[in-house]
Amino acid sequence: MEYAFTGALLGLREGLEAALVVSILLAYLVRTERRGALKWVWAGVAAAVLLSVLVGAVITFTSAHLPFEAQETFGGAMSLLAVVFVTGMVFWMRNTARKISGELRGKLSDAVAIGPVAVVVVAFLSVGREGLETAVFFYATAQSAGRDSGPLIGFLIGIALAVALGWAIYRGAIKINLTRFFKITGVFLIFVAAGVLGYGLHDLQEAAVLPGLRSHAFDLSGPVPEDSWYGALLKGIFNYSAQTTKLQAWAWAIYVVVVLYLFLRPARTTAPVPATATAQGESK
Repeated sequence: MEYAFTGALLGLREGLEAALVVSILLAYLVRTERRGALKWVWAGVAAAVLLSVLVGAVITFTSAHLPFEAQETFGGAMSLLAVVFVTGMVFWMRNTARKISGELRGKLSDAVAIGPVAVVVVAFLSVGREGLETAVFFYATAQSAGRDSGPLIGFLIGIALAVALGWAIYRGAIKINLTRFFKITGVFLIFVAAGVLGYGLHDLQEAAVLPGLRSHAFDLSGPVPEDSWYGALLKGIFNYSAQTTKLQAWAWAIYVVVVLYLFLRPARTTAPVPATATAQGESK
C-alpha cells in the first residue's frame, strides 16, 4: 500500500483538472441559457473517459503478453513517455491556470454555434488529453509497484476526491487557489516523475537497450533496505531503489534540478492575478 499516495496524488491532480474543465463547460452553458447542449458535453466527456480506459487496457494487455526483454523494453519506453506527459502537464497547467476558463468558454461558444458534433468534440478533446496522460502515467506507476494494489486504490480515492471538489467548486461551496494548488502538486509530481524516469531507465538497462546495469552509483541495501517500512515508503512515493545505477542517479538528479528550477522560477507576467476557482463566478 506504499504506492497509494502516488496513486492518490495522480488521481486528485488529473481528476481535478478534468473536473474543472467539465464544470467550466457546464457553467458556461447554464449561464448562457444553452442547456440543450449539456447532453453533448456529457457525451464528449463519456467518450473521453471510455477512450482513456481502453488505452490503459490495451497497454496493460500488450505488456503482459511479451517475452521478458520485450516487456522490459516496452515498460521502459512507456515510463519515459509518462515522464514526458507529466512534465508537459505540470508546465501546461502552470501557464494556463489563470486563463483556462476564458479559453474553454471561447471554444465552447464557437462549437455551440457550429452544432452538437462540435460540442462533443470540444468536450472530448478537453477531457481526453487528461485521460490519456493519466492512463500512461498510471500504467508506469503501477508497473513499478508490481502486484501491489496501492496505486489503484489510491488512484480511485484521488478521483473520488477530485469529483467531490469539482462539484463543490461548481456549486460555489468552496474556493480553491488553483495557481497554488497546481504549484504544490506539480512539485510533488516532478519528484514522482523523476522516480518513474529512473525506473524506466532501469527497465531499459535490464533489456540490454542501455548499458550500465551493473555499474551502481550506490548500494543502500544495508542501511535503507527496500523491504523495510521506510524503504518501502520511499519506493512507493519516489520509486527508490537500494541499488541505483549511475545512469539512474544522474538522470534523476539532472531531471529534478532542471525541471524544478524551470517550474519554480517566477512566471513572466505584468499583472499576476491569483487563479481562484469558484463555481458562483462561473455560473453568474
